[in-house]
Amino acid sequence: MKRRALSMSRHRIARLSSSLALLALSASAGLAIASSHREAPFITETPKVDATDFYMFNSYEPGREGYVTIIANYQPFQTAYGGPNFFQLDPDALYQIHVDNDGDTREDLTFSFRFNATLDALALNVGGQTVPVPLYNIGAIANLPGGSPNLNIEESYTVDLIRGDRHRGRTTRLTTPGGESRIRKPADNVGAKSFPQGYENYARTFITELVLPGTTQTARVFVGQRKDPFVVNLGEVFDLVNLNPLGPVDGKEDSLAEDNCTSLIIEVPASFLRNGRGETVIGGWTTASLPRNRMLRRSPGFDSPAAEGGPWQQVSRLAMPLVNELVIGLPDKNKFNASEPDDDAQFLVYVTNPTLPVIIQSLFGVQAPCLPRNDLVSVFLTGVEGLNRPACVHPGEMMRLQTDTSRIPVTPIALQSPLGVLGGDLSGFPNGRRPIDDVVDIELRVVAGALYPDAGQPGGCAPGGNLPLTDGAVTSAALYDPFFPYLRTPVASSPQ
Repeated sequence: MKRRALSMSRHRIARLSSSLALLALSASAGLAIASSHREAPFITETPKVDATDFYMFNSYEPGREGYVTIIANYQPFQTAYGGPNFFQLDPDALYQIHVDNDGDTREDLTFSFRFNATLDALALNVGGQTVPVPLYNIGAIANLPGGSPNLNIEESYTVDLIRGDRHRGRTTRLTTPGGESRIRKPADNVGAKSFPQGYENYARTFITELVLPGTTQTARVFVGQRKDPFVVNLGEVFDLVNLNPLGPVDGKEDSLAEDNCTSLIIEVPASFLRNGRGETVIGGWTTASLPRNRMLRRSPGFDSPAAEGGPWQQVSRLAMPLVNELVIGLPDKNKFNASEPDDDAQFLVYVTNPTLPVIIQSLFGVQAPCLPRNDLVSVFLTGVEGLNRPACVHPGEMMRLQTDTSRIPVTPIALQSPLGVLGGDLSGFPNGRRPIDDVVDIELRVVAGALYPDAGQPGGCAPGGNLPLTDGAVTSAALYDPFFPYLRTPVASSPQ
């Protein structure tokens, strides 16, 4: 039944191919109006495995042509003053970045991260008694060969490359050119006194090269706390879009301006990610899984995550921003997080018959576009023809990127449009996603029907499709670095 449903999806998409070709110069993705923070009932109970944002783009750092950068952000709403424990990742969890390089919505390459936290149990002599301290650190923190003697909790991680199926594929532990397989993770940004040399100077010493097996190529990896790159007027959006959607694009504050997240960032040669058979479009997504034998409480009134094969149970999934938060219906949110792109026919109605445009119509009188929303089927499930659709595509929700930069050149950061493809910048969202891409404004406009050929025409299918809708929080190149790892220094717990 599952395969039959997917075949039906292919047939419907094929019938629409001629009209969807019009989208190549104006397409954008999504229905979500926020990134994926706390998007499903179950994930609110396990924030360490909550994926917040997923980015995948052709590297635009000078001298890194031919590389692809992938960013998976986890653990949302990190307040800078979140001591004394701060924000370690879950040592029981499996954090993964998946790449599909032939369009069949199944992973061909998976970068699998496992974390370990060591308690150094720092202690002081107090009146002749050795007493463990309650703090994260007891002095200045530095990246020394044996670790920092003043840091109470040391985190490290390993990266495995899995070829083929994530459960049964061939696994190789990645190592540095010197043969080291365990990589230390920087401490969180406690504040200026704990990092007298400057936090960013400290953090950048943790950028690590990894040898890619079977090649002479290397990848770069950084895992650590970063300033949350997502820009959104979050509170007012969730208060029934309590804002002026036709107001100035910079009229509101970024709700996440003082928040951090934990980022898994890896830069890989595009040639390594491709399948070697001529397909240059790749798809990507991130997942987090917990051991099946770990107690997973059922959320009252909702299905708990479906059991996954093997010892792991997938509890988080993210690619496009943000399908699960404001597209998938509440009864299916946990189910979506536990599913794989190959099974997405079961969620097709949420894309073809979305509820959010109807809600916006009731709030603002902006007429919802005609149904079914096959424009969104193209962007979510197949990629846009002429932009980032694989030659032989099987429908499934994921981020898709054209890695052939001779077809779509990389835009330098100073020239990038926050509106991505909708703003005439074909190297941006939904052709992958860069930090600067203002997916909130893009998606508000798509909800109103910006992708329809008759957008803005009275009596047409999308009479409100030409409205410059915005949440009022704007992105710019000044918020991001032009070089790896691209995301900015996390907000300090103590700035002085």
